[in-house]
Amino acid sequence: MYLHKQIDSIEAVSQKAGKGVAMKMLLSPDESPNFAMRNFIIESGGYMPLHTNIIEHEQYVLSGRALVQIGDETFEAKAGDILLIPAGLSHSYKTLGEDAYSFLCLVPKSEDCITIIN
Repeated sequence: MYLHKQIDSIEAVSQKAGKGVAMKMLLSPDESPNFAMRNFIIESGGYMPLHTNIIEHEQYVLSGRALVQIGDETFEAKAGDILLIPAGLSHSYKTLGEDAYSFLCLVPKSEDCITIIN
């Protein structure tokens, strides 16, 4: 089985955690045998709070810039950057500049538990 979609045809759903955060489910766990692929968009002035997940994340930044905290490290991420966030490691995002921060996020197809830290 294969799928072919256009990202512009997928609805961005507002997320409860943070401010100005939306997600497009590009490949749901029901559509893919091993991974889910999501596109997160954090509007200018927005943020995703410090949190943990019990599953790892692989991310590719599509556009914008953000101050990203992973564990005890904080750095600026920008378009073209690749991030690996191990399972259980805290992480957060805060946009920088006037552009939205948009990234692809791949996660294993398994149950996740998200814990908001602040």
